[in-house]
Amino acid sequence: MDRLDADLIVIGAGVIGLAVARACAQAGRDVIVLEAEDLIASHTSSRNSEVIHAGLYYPKDSLKARFCVEGRRKLYAYLQDHGVEYNNCGKLVVAHPDEEDQLADILDRARENDVEDLKIIPGVEARRLEPALSEDIAAAIHSPVSGIFDSHGYFLALQGELEDAGGMIAFGTPVTEGTRTADSVELITGGETPAKISARTVINCAGHRAIELARLIDADIDLPEPHYVKGSYFSILGKTPFSRLIYPMPGRASLGLHLTVDLAGRGKLGPDAEWLPDDAKPPFNYQVDPARASLFYDSARRYWPGLPDGALTPDYAGVRPKIVEKGAPSGDFMVRKESEHLIHLIGIESPGLTSSLAIADHVAGLLD
Repeated sequence: MDRLDADLIVIGAGVIGLAVARACAQAGRDVIVLEAEDLIASHTSSRNSEVIHAGLYYPKDSLKARFCVEGRRKLYAYLQDHGVEYNNCGKLVVAHPDEEDQLADILDRARENDVEDLKIIPGVEARRLEPALSEDIAAAIHSPVSGIFDSHGYFLALQGELEDAGGMIAFGTPVTEGTRTADSVELITGGETPAKISARTVINCAGHRAIELARLIDADIDLPEPHYVKGSYFSILGKTPFSRLIYPMPGRASLGLHLTVDLAGRGKLGPDAEWLPDDAKPPFNYQVDPARASLFYDSARRYWPGLPDGALTPDYAGVRPKIVEKGAPSGDFMVRKESEHLIHLIGIESPGLTSSLAIADHVAGLLD
């Protein structure tokens, strides 16, 4: 077994791991990213809506609220500076008559979170912006700072900057064991070339496996049980008559079964929220069950009654890491600095993609 000493190890090359590793490498640390898969961003990071979230829904002073708003501003600037394609298309959060009171609550919360340029508009104005909306839509929040972007281009830009700063990614290198010492973290890795690594600092960005790895390193750590919610997407055949993101009222497990139009003009619906069994653990089955289409038709036709029969086809799915049980409000991000040598990032679900640069800067600051 190979043995090596390392300055800083990041576990996981999803978007959070890439962003954190880049920030630390640019701050002068010698960074190695350990990734179990053979490519970057192969799970949660690449299986989402590619939405740039404004920061509407999250409780004041939560990490989600703080990092989403800060991260969104940094993300737009980053995409512009690095030539990564995006569309600042805006979003409508639509409400039926019995939901109008919720719009005011969302607006108040969003303004507390310092989200810019929001307003509630009547249904007639919403239909002027998006004529295909249902006549039953009574009002909407218009969020002009929301958008979509090429997430894969973003991941590659982060990887490139990490490597330009001297960092590297070790693919096919799962962490199988770990322990804390007084002045380091010891890791055992698997794969084709198993190794024992003594790291001055370890940052756990392992996504679905973050809690498992935290307990692997420290069996006595106090953490919630992990839960997982599968979200499926259906693509829309033919031209989609919307230019903005269309969101219904949010639920407890997700922001609702929403409609997006990607950078190529293709429409899609999703994700839904399918809680997996309590004993579920990675690797997950990402296949989309075609039978779930009926749920998608019913939900989407509440705001888009013209959705034709036969227009939906199964596309892809992702799995959100949760730190709360079914029925509970969504939990906050968890950033745990256990010591100067060990930091865990846990429960990084939506809006983690939008928040990634802000999370990375925060974590790099914790190392200082």
